[in-house]
Amino acid sequence: MNIYLHELKAYRKSTIIWTLSLVVMVLVFFSLFPSFSSDIEDVKTLLEGFPESIRNMMGISLESFNNILGYYSFPFSFIVLIGAIQAMNLGASIISKEVREKTADFLLTKPIKRTQILTSKILAVITSLIITNLVYIVASNLIASSVKNKDYNFKIFFMISITLLFVQLIFMSLGIMISVILPKIKSVLSISLATVFIFYFISFLSSTDSDDIIRYITPFKYFNPAYIIENSSYETTFIFISLIIVLVCIISSYVIYDKKDIHAV
Repeated sequence: MNIYLHELKAYRKSTIIWTLSLVVMVLVFFSLFPSFSSDIEDVKTLLEGFPESIRNMMGISLESFNNILGYYSFPFSFIVLIGAIQAMNLGASIISKEVREKTADFLLTKPIKRTQILTSKILAVITSLIITNLVYIVASNLIASSVKNKDYNFKIFFMISITLLFVQLIFMSLGIMISVILPKIKSVLSISLATVFIFYFISFLSSTDSDDIIRYITPFKYFNPAYIIENSSYETTFIFISLIIVLVCIISSYVIYDKKDIHAV
C-alpha cells in the first residue's frame, strides 16, 4: 500500500497536466462545432477533397458530421493519440525510473516480493488513467451539451469516450513490458513518442473494413466510433485482441521482472 500511494503521489502532477491537456483539446474542437454545423455543406465539400484514408483516420464521416456524435469522432482521434502517449509514458517509467534514478537496489532490499512491487506500481498507473478518464468524460459531456444542435445519445457518447481508456491500457501494458525488458531507458518520453507514433502512422494505411489486416496491428483502429454510433456496440474481435495484448504484456512483465538482474548502485 505504501508503494501504491507513493507512486500515485508521484504521478499526481503528470496526471493533472495530461488531463487538462485532453479537456482543453476537446474544448477547442467542440467550440468549432457550431460554425461547422451552420455551414455543413461547405465543410463537406472541403472534406471531400481529402483522401478517404485520411478521413477514416481522423474519424470524419461526411454523412454524420453535422451532429454532435458524428463530429465527436473527429477530435476523438487526436484525444486518443494524446492519451496513448500518456499511458505509454507512465507504463514505460514504472521500472525504468528506479534504474535511472538509482533507487532500484534500495526498493528491492525491502521485505516485499518483486511481484508485489510491480503490482503496486501497475495499480497506481491504472488509477491515474481512470482519474484522467473520469474527468475527461464528465468535462467533454458538459462541453458537448453546451454546443449541441440537437439531443444526442449519452450512452453512445460514453461508449466512444471510454475507448480512450481501453487504448490507454494497451499502450500502458506495452510500456510496462518495454520497461522490464530494456536494461536502462535514458529517455522514457522519446521511446513513448516513437512507439505511439509508429502505431498511429500505421493506422493511416488501414481502412474501416474489418478484414483489413492492418486493423489488427494498430490499437488506434480497434474501436471505430462510426461502428459504435451505428451499432451501439464494440467489435467483439478487437475487444478480444485488446484483452490478449494486455494480458500477454502484463504476464510477461511479471515473469521477466521476477527473474531480472537489477543493477545495484
